[in-house]
Amino acid sequence: MTGLLHQIASGIASGAIYASVALALVMIYQATHHVNFAQGEMATLSTFVCLTLIQAGIPFWVAFVVALLLSFAFGAVVERVLMRPMMDAPVLASVGVFIGLLLIINALDGWIFGYTIKPFPSPFHSAHAMLGGYVSPHEIGATALTLLVLVLVWLFFRFTTLGLAMRAAAHNPASARLCGVRVNLMLSLGWGLAAAIGGAAGIMVAPIVFLDPNMMSGILLYAFAGALLGGIDSPLGAVIGGFAVGVLENLFGAYVVGTELKLTVALVIIVAVLVIKPAGLFGRAVHSRV
Repeated sequence: MTGLLHQIASGIASGAIYASVALALVMIYQATHHVNFAQGEMATLSTFVCLTLIQAGIPFWVAFVVALLLSFAFGAVVERVLMRPMMDAPVLASVGVFIGLLLIINALDGWIFGYTIKPFPSPFHSAHAMLGGYVSPHEIGATALTLLVLVLVWLFFRFTTLGLAMRAAAHNPASARLCGVRVNLMLSLGWGLAAAIGGAAGIMVAPIVFLDPNMMSGILLYAFAGALLGGIDSPLGAVIGGFAVGVLENLFGAYVVGTELKLTVALVIIVAVLVIKPAGLFGRAVHSRV
């Protein structure tokens, strides 16, 4: 029983990270109807920037905020320079751009920061495990911070004029333009916000998995599984799906397939959702007549 509770608590902590990345994926999908395969690499770059600032003597939380601001700017630039010219391009062309961006950022990370695995400092220090020894202080702190970020994003989109304009631009650009919304600006801001959310997830997971150019590869797969499970067009579903995948990954990894094959859990979830319920648990199934 103790082991089961530990796996569930650890799964919730992992699920918070997956939920953040899944939310970033859904935000990009709502704006472009494409999955940003480079989301993990963008988060890794933000984490490297944060580590560089910390090593330069900047306090952790100052470095954290600066790294997220730079992530926001980078996401907006990617949308303006790469994705906006591809707005009317075929789907495969856009997928090629995403994959190319993934490879470029991954190579730049290795070239600039090196391929050696680097330890990343945790801002949550304690000598003992917490909650009866089920989770570490960093897992609790990272989960709390991730939940805070998710709540702030929800409040932003729900109760601010800018958030409403961004939602309108993502859901129906033509109608939003007729209402005076600057759609292109809103899409850039959406990309920037998604990059910042992914960057926060990368910084929080780095102390657990250590930092290298391929740090987010597996995490992106889990996050994609969570986004599909909850619904690729549903932000709330992506968050719930991310937490669900985190718990399922830990339970199946501990009691069914083993830790070496945990990644197959995400693959099974992806295939099962696409076969059984492509819209996900909270997504909308769209039917069109021909």
